Amino acid sequence: MVYKKTDSKTKRKIRVRAKVSGTSDCPRLSIYRSNKYLYAQIINDLDGKTLVAANTLKEAKAHNKAAAAVLGKVIAEKALASKIAKVVFDRGCNRYHGVISEIADNARKAGLKF
Repeated sequence: MVYKKTDSKTKRKIRVRAKVSGTSDCPRLSIYRSNKYLYAQIINDLDGKTLVAANTLKEAKAHNKAAAAVLGKVIAEKALASKIAKVVFDRGCNRYHGVISEIADNARKAGLKF
């Protein structure tokens, strides 16, 4: 049986989300990667509310490691300003490499714990 790329991504997303859930004490840092831009949200799943959000819409080359590094720093600064110090990392259907790991590494460097 031949699997499509979308099937493997869907399976990965379901597998990751089964293990990760955000609470008020430790919300979820969710990363979304489109073809052009990167988006990051810190979400409280119990209330169903987005607490902090950032994206790379204003960057010139918005889908590279430099933009991902800026996004990681910005989301961490916004989280710390909102008194959120600890989060659970949700990479969604993305593999943990490239821009996804760059966001996570720079968020950690800026003071966010996960």
